[in-house]
Amino acid sequence: MYPADNTKETLNWKDLQGQHITTVERRVLVLGSGGREHALAWKLAQSDGTRVFIAPGNAGTAQVGSNVNLKISDFEAIKQFCLKEQINMVVVGPEQPLVDGIVDFFKNDEALKAVKIIGPDQRGAQLEGSKAFAKDFMEKYGIPTAKCFKVNKANLEEGYRFLESVKAPYVLKADGLAAGKGVLILNDLHEAKDELSKMLDGKFGAASATVVIEEFLKGIEVSVFVLTDGEHYVLLPEAKDYKRIGDGDTGLNTGGMGAVSPVPFCTPEFLNRVEERIVKPTLKGLKAENIDYKGFIFLGLMNDGGDPYVIEYNVRMGDPETEAVMTRIEGDFADLLDACADGRLDEVHYAKSAMTAVTVMMVSGGYPEAYKKGMKMSGLDSLKEVVAFHAGTAFDADEEVVTAGGRVIAVTAHGHSIKEARDLAYREVEKIHFEGANFRHDIGLDLMRMQ
Repeated sequence: MYPADNTKETLNWKDLQGQHITTVERRVLVLGSGGREHALAWKLAQSDGTRVFIAPGNAGTAQVGSNVNLKISDFEAIKQFCLKEQINMVVVGPEQPLVDGIVDFFKNDEALKAVKIIGPDQRGAQLEGSKAFAKDFMEKYGIPTAKCFKVNKANLEEGYRFLESVKAPYVLKADGLAAGKGVLILNDLHEAKDELSKMLDGKFGAASATVVIEEFLKGIEVSVFVLTDGEHYVLLPEAKDYKRIGDGDTGLNTGGMGAVSPVPFCTPEFLNRVEERIVKPTLKGLKAENIDYKGFIFLGLMNDGGDPYVIEYNVRMGDPETEAVMTRIEGDFADLLDACADGRLDEVHYAKSAMTAVTVMMVSGGYPEAYKKGMKMSGLDSLKEVVAFHAGTAFDADEEVVTAGGRVIAVTAHGHSIKEARDLAYREVEKIHFEGANFRHDIGLDLMRMQ
C-alpha cells in the first residue's frame, strides 16, 4: 500500500554535509506537498534519531525522508499509517486539515491519543478558517486590527453604506478559505459594490457567503511566527514575503514569489509591541475560549509607523516564508515541537541564526493563471551553498524531476547581509532550467535599502 523506503542522505546545506542519523527514536509524519512541507521535513530530518515521512510529498521531500501516497483529507488512512508505522508525531503543513478537524480526530480516537499532533483544534483553526470569527475574536480581546463590517445577503444594503463611509482602497475578504484568492483590494467604490454583490452570489463558492469589508491599512507588511503550547510561546524568525507575480510588486497576486528573514524594520522595540499588544492577548483569548492550541500562529501584520496591526491570522506556517525561516532556526527542531506538544516550551533551548536568508521562488510560465506541468528540470545537481526547497515537483516515469505545480522550487541562500544572500540566491537560480521558468528579480531590494 505504501511505497518503499526512499530515504536518502538529505543534507545539501553546506554546514550539514556528512551528518548521518544513526538511531531512530522519533518517527514524524509531515502532512502536505509544498515548499513549506519540504522545509519542515528538511529541518526535522536534522534532529538526531528522527525518521521523517511526508504525505504526499514531492520530488524534494523524497531526499529528506519517505514520501507516502496519502491524501491529507483522508483522516482514516492517515490513522492507519500512523499506527502501522508507529508514528510519534504529526506535523500538519497546510490549513485545510486543521479547519476540517484533524486535531480533534486524533484527540478523540483512543488508538491515536499517544501520537502528538502539531496544530490547533477545529475551533482554534477558525482563526484562519473564518475571517468573521477572527475579527470577532480580535474585537473581544482588544487586539489591534482594521475597522470592519461583516456582510451577507440579508444586510447587503448596510454593507454598501459601510463602503461609502470609508476611503478607498476598499478591502473585501471572503469569510472562508478560498485557496488564497478570496481577498480583493479595489480603488473604485462602484466596482467594490459590484464585486461585493458577486462574492455574495458565490464568486468564491461557499467561502464568500459572508464577506468581511475592511478599512485599508497603510504601512509595510511582515509575517511574525509564533509557536505556542497554549501557555508558553516562542517567536520564530520573522519574514517578509512578496505576493505579486511581477517585479516592483506588479501584476496578479500569487502564493508568494520570495521571502527575506530577518526583516530590518522588525526592531526589538517593534517585536516587543507585537508581543504585548498581539501575542499575549491572543493566547489569553484562546485560553479564555477554552481552545486547545498547540502549534503555529502566523500573524500577518501591518507595521504602521511602528505600531503593529493584525491583517490576518493563519494557523500554520507561511509559504514561502517557511523556506527562509527554517534555515535560521538553530538547535533541535523536533525537540522544540515535542516540547510544544507536551506543554513545556519554556524548558527548551531555542535560538535564531544571525545570518540573513533570502528565498527566490521559481514558477511555471503563465502562473498564477494557466500553466503547463510535466516540464523536465535540470541544473539541480549543480547548486552550491544554497538549499532548493521543492514546491511543485514530481518524478516522471524515468525518475527524472519534473514540474508539477505553479510554484515550482524555492532557492534559499544565507549571507551576512541581504545583498550577500540575494546575490548568492540569484546566482544559483540561474543554474536551474525548465521550460517557461519565471521568477522575480527584485526580492529583498526594498529591504536592502533599509539595512
